[in-house]
Amino acid sequence: MKNNVYIYIFIMAAVTYAIRVLPLTLIRKQIKNRFIRSFLYYVPYVTLAVMTFPSILNATQSPYSGAAALIIGIAAAWFGFDLFKVALSCCGIVLIIELFQ
Repeated sequence: MKNNVYIYIFIMAAVTYAIRVLPLTLIRKQIKNRFIRSFLYYVPYVTLAVMTFPSILNATQSPYSGAAALIIGIAAAWFGFDLFKVALSCCGIVLIIELFQ
């Protein structure tokens, strides 16, 4: 069992190292393909969304209040509210829904 942990750590380190080093060594020229540039531009945003979305739904007592907060937050951001007002509106809707459930 203890030997397996070291193997897992080694594999994880090798994969992490390869992901960071291979693009630096293999790609020497500027990327001109529009699709690849667009893909690489949106990767951080998609990664953040994938990590954040499940937490939004599971952070409250019920997934309904989390979903309502998500919808209210998207609507508030769409209409141009700043981050504080979006967060305040999301917290308010969760409080209201959780009080009446």
